Amino acid sequence: MTPHRTPAPRAAAPAMPLATLRDDARDFLLTDRDFDKVRALIHRRAGISLGAQKREMVYSRLARRLRALHLNDFASYLALLEGDESSGEWEFFTNALTTNLTSFFREAHHFPLLAEHAKRIGRPYSVWCAAASTGEEPYSIAITLAEALGERAATVLATDIDTQVLAKARTGVYSAEQVARLSQERLKRFFLKGTGQRAGQVKVKPELASTIAFEPLNLLAPDWGIRERFDAIFCRNVMIYFDKPTQGRILERFVPLLKPHGLLFAGHSENFSYVTRAFQLRGQTVYELAPGAARAGAA
Repeated sequence: MTPHRTPAPRAAAPAMPLATLRDDARDFLLTDRDFDKVRALIHRRAGISLGAQKREMVYSRLARRLRALHLNDFASYLALLEGDESSGEWEFFTNALTTNLTSFFREAHHFPLLAEHAKRIGRPYSVWCAAASTGEEPYSIAITLAEALGERAATVLATDIDTQVLAKARTGVYSAEQVARLSQERLKRFFLKGTGQRAGQVKVKPELASTIAFEPLNLLAPDWGIRERFDAIFCRNVMIYFDKPTQGRILERFVPLLKPHGLLFAGHSENFSYVTRAFQLRGQTVYELAPGAARAGAA
């Protein structure tokens, strides 16, 4: 009878650093080095500051690009980007990491103030919406101005760094759920109701859509290509993605683009008073040029 022998214990495999472990549910490896490089690249390209808590978001959004390009890991994808600064992939990269949360008449307290300001200034009245996203905000601005001043009495420049959401915005097509909070009066006046295959959707009427120009624009670009001045600038829920120095530089660049009587609308969680002295608080997250800045802008 062969004596029973207890197998000798196997040497434990060396532990892998947590940062390089591959999750069984994932297709790709995202190391700390890769994540840090993503953060650096999107900050350099778009000014967006991604916190450490955005790692899951970065993985889920960029993994789609790795699959589309048939790449095996994030290191290869990042090498592709860094190898060609003019590559069209940069557009996909930026679009993927841009957050677009919006709705019609979001932060509703701003729009009566805009209407009052427009009535006081009169026509023609111009607005720059610096974060157009899928269009709900610029269309809300245009509706407000049409109600305050009449049809075609105002113009809106609507820009965004994300070309995909701009394409959606230009169509002016929304689901019934997206416009559910609008009054029946506004729906009838400013939207066409879809039928057939478009049932359950609405489309912005051409008369309103014609008052808005949708254009791609990166707020970090050295030249925005904007030569006109505006009665109001909406830059809401954008600055929260930038660090303080970047916020300050962008706000200073707004100064010569805002008329002396103009208004700057910020998001509910943004406070510009601690970033620049060029603007002073006028109301709830609404700013106007400080006296010295207004004189410099008028010069």
